[in-house]
Amino acid sequence: MSLDLDLIIRNGIVVTAADETACDIGCKDGKVVLLMANMPVPEGCKVIDAEGGYVTPGLVDSHVHIAQSAAKSLGAKSADDWTTASRSAVGGGTTTVIAFAVQNRGTSMQAAVDAYHELATGNAVCDYGFHVIVTDPSEEQMHVELPKLMADGITSLKIYSTYPALKLNDEQIMDCLFAARQYGATVMVHAENSDIIAWMTKDLAARGMTAPIHHSTSRPPIVESEATNRVLAISEIMDCPVLFVHVSAPDAFKVIREAQTRLLSVYAETCPHYMLLTADEMRRPNFEGAKACCAPPLRENPEDRERVWDYTVNGTVTVLSSDHAPTNFYDANGKQLGLAKAPGKPEGDFRFIPNGLPGVETRGPLMWSEGVCKGRMSPSKFVELNCTSAAKLYGMYPAKGTIQPGSDADFVVWRKPSARTASKVTVKNLHSACDYTPFEGHDIQDWPVLTILRGQVVYDGTTNDVVAEPGYGRFLKRGKSTLPGPRNKWLSEWRPKYVEDAEMQANGQ
Repeated sequence: MSLDLDLIIRNGIVVTAADETACDIGCKDGKVVLLMANMPVPEGCKVIDAEGGYVTPGLVDSHVHIAQSAAKSLGAKSADDWTTASRSAVGGGTTTVIAFAVQNRGTSMQAAVDAYHELATGNAVCDYGFHVIVTDPSEEQMHVELPKLMADGITSLKIYSTYPALKLNDEQIMDCLFAARQYGATVMVHAENSDIIAWMTKDLAARGMTAPIHHSTSRPPIVESEATNRVLAISEIMDCPVLFVHVSAPDAFKVIREAQTRLLSVYAETCPHYMLLTADEMRRPNFEGAKACCAPPLRENPEDRERVWDYTVNGTVTVLSSDHAPTNFYDANGKQLGLAKAPGKPEGDFRFIPNGLPGVETRGPLMWSEGVCKGRMSPSKFVELNCTSAAKLYGMYPAKGTIQPGSDADFVVWRKPSARTASKVTVKNLHSACDYTPFEGHDIQDWPVLTILRGQVVYDGTTNDVVAEPGYGRFLKRGKSTLPGPRNKWLSEWRPKYVEDAEMQANGQ
């Protein structure tokens, strides 16, 4: 047999979301060509020996904030640019990220996308795409610009029910979901009740309760579950699928699970920090608790972590993402804003602490270690949550998220169980520009041996070196979600006019 290949990954257990198969992977020009046992090696073909370890698809992190800060109005600055963030991504096995282009109120979504293209082009190490954060869902933006963005491969939107600079009211959410359903955009929702948070924050500040832990006090779990239920009701009225991002509260999961059992197209995302950390991190002395401030907050009850694991493994959670949002701790434009804006308060003021945690590099190794290595999920479930479902939801499948003929040759090689060597997470070994990790000292059972993007090794775990150059990463022109979409079921006689017109046309009227 004569094969035209330039790369073979041999002696590995190939893992997809469906199964595990001991076979070799043959690639050519950055694409998978075939899978077979005992593949013959053509002359001049590069061979990588997986040494009996697992080979998964390159990981997809569909929720990262790069060169973007939610507290920009305070003077906050992201610790990462596109080069450092994407280097960090491949260092943890992630070959594809989707970051956020933020529409400022009164400006266009296209202007936001153009600005982020300028930041990313020529600087990314991994492949990438953009979501648009919608803050001004006007008629022009939703029905003129959105279809144009969809045609350019920007096929997902994010909306907020909180943060003054970002939040939409219920009517605006309806406008957004109305358009998203019509044009087939995937909608991500940050669901928290803004008014409750604002009231609680004002009262806490008046009583001097401003230490980092009170960031959590101002956002009890009901704040998340109420907003989740409310946005879910709007999505059901509009018959528009939604993904609730970074879900942390068990009651919010219950709302989502119940909707899924009614066969609504409702999806959930969670993150490693909600599975591994608690609010106690925000009680660390010397303002160190600021390192753990994120929204929704880490939860107080350790049992809540177990419930997040349960909902992750039982199918309620669709994707695992990092929500990478890095600001430096030792930086006047980072977490220290919580001290600088509160002179005379050694405990600081949580109102001025930039929200978010770094995590794009640690997500994959933590979930492989805590999930697969400790027996909490199968390798196939790991691939489903960290690769395949995100690729399907965001219109990249099967180019990304799986290993099959025609897919991009994106792989992570993990050690076989007998070859694993335990280590600990430490910021000095990470490739992000962020000066801390919330998982410092956390045990790791295995770290990627190799990360391969489009047939090229981009990270060598034996030396901990990222070997790809900035600019190797490509922008991904994405399609529409291939997960279940609108059901054409309505709660009253109302439905969008374009649906009525289609129904009349189908009935010959």
